[in-house]
Amino acid sequence: MSHHELTDEQREIRALARRFADDEIAPHAKDWDRAHTFPKQVFDHLGELGLMGVCVPVEHGGSGADYLSYCLVMEEISRADAGVGVTLAVHTGAGTMPILGHGTDDQVQRLVPPLAQGHELAAFALTEAGSGSDAGAMLARADSEHRITGTKQWITNGTYAHTFIVFAKDPEADGRPSAFIVRRGAPGFHVTREEEKLGLNSSSTADLALQDTPAEPLGPPGGGMRIALSTLDGGRIGIAAQAVGIAQAALECATAYAKERHAFGRAIGGFQAIQHKLADMQTEIEAARALVWRAARLKDAGHPHTVEGAQAKLFASAVARRQTGEAIQVLGGYGYTKEFPAERYYRDAKVTEIYEGTSEIQRLVIARALLGDVARGAP
Repeated sequence: MSHHELTDEQREIRALARRFADDEIAPHAKDWDRAHTFPKQVFDHLGELGLMGVCVPVEHGGSGADYLSYCLVMEEISRADAGVGVTLAVHTGAGTMPILGHGTDDQVQRLVPPLAQGHELAAFALTEAGSGSDAGAMLARADSEHRITGTKQWITNGTYAHTFIVFAKDPEADGRPSAFIVRRGAPGFHVTREEEKLGLNSSSTADLALQDTPAEPLGPPGGGMRIALSTLDGGRIGIAAQAVGIAQAALECATAYAKERHAFGRAIGGFQAIQHKLADMQTEIEAARALVWRAARLKDAGHPHTVEGAQAKLFASAVARRQTGEAIQVLGGYGYTKEFPAERYYRDAKVTEIYEGTSEIQRLVIARALLGDVARGAP
């Protein structure tokens, strides 16, 4: 997609994110991946630049830009290191935006500014061991005094977050899920395990346990699923942007290698087989980017974007997984080694087909919009 399709502000934010990604993230990404390092200092610096709250209003400590600007930042940061990208994505899209959208004036004024400025991190705690795509099967429960007991699994930023959006069955809503805010250090709150992952090794993915943990209601009783689904509607656009960033990194790696690597007396980029791979990579990445921008612009305009967000994530994640594999093929044996970053891109790409709603769930969302009750098994 051409930068001419962006406003001056969007281009400036994109350029700022690209410079920071190239200078402060990319040179360290290999080491962070190998050592499983969570680079806390990076988020302090992103906060200083206004990139931890890109789409948060200025009056609440953010940059006051639009959601497309946030997606541009997500792509650039993820192009350098997808682990840093997912930390930012969950912090902003899944952790901060629900408070902005559903919190009381007091909650917004108290909790959002330190998040938007990067002084604190946010997390989104929906998944449990027995309830992933079937979120309604959660077992975590709140009592009448809003104390939560239960466990949560695979919580991005879990080890480092200060503010958690936690979902639990609510007796005030006849057992339907409600959303709550839990602060780090609350009684009965514990991080029980840091997950070992295939990729995204510079990010934190943790299991949580809560035992009679005090919480603040977020939104109305029983409104948890509505808040969760609306959050995921926007969040999956950010993850689609992350997938585009990973795929773009793979394309840049493969293109540079094709210019430098020689075989049979010339650069391998001179062979049609390599040219076709690179052409297909770039075309699919541009198509994925277009879907991301369309969904983000619909969200910015206040229009429905559930289906468009699902389409962007479904397509972009598949492109990332497929084309990072093609980048390895272009690099040949070197692509399979840790000497080049192609193998890291490949490992990082896969999860974009899983989190913030699996590709199978995205297809359900799209199909239900097409077929209505028929897709739900109605006769």
